Amino acid sequence: MRLRALLARIRTPVAVKERRRQGVSAAGSASGAVSGAVCGSEPVNGYRVLEQVVQLPVSTWRYHWDPPHVRHLGPMAQDWWKAFNVGENDRTICCTDANGVALVAIQALHRELTELRSEVAALRAQAPQHPSPTPAEPDPPSRPRQS
Repeated sequence: MRLRALLARIRTPVAVKERRRQGVSAAGSASGAVSGAVCGSEPVNGYRVLEQVVQLPVSTWRYHWDPPHVRHLGPMAQDWWKAFNVGENDRTICCTDANGVALVAIQALHRELTELRSEVAALRAQAPQHPSPTPAEPDPPSRPRQS
């Protein structure tokens, strides 16, 4: 057991240790949204969120401090705030909120796709059954006119 602890200390970079000490995932930002840590949970209309996602301006951009070759892809925080009104302010987009919006939109798309598949199946069942069409015969080559 002591050897394992020693090896863990040797292999764990200082930055990772500091993140763990702060309660942050070593892999990056992580949500602490567990049932006992949140309150005020409300249902979400996925179709409305999907419409807002569709209308959300998304562009590529870079921060002033980024080198010229670096590009990011996403909405501006002000547009995000106006569309969803989630997070702390209109200056940042929280990863938890971005993930939540993406998941709700995916769920709404799945529901739409399931409904459309059912509708298509019902229409196919109602449609009269016709034999498969045979390929059209090609026109015979035209003969030159004789005068």
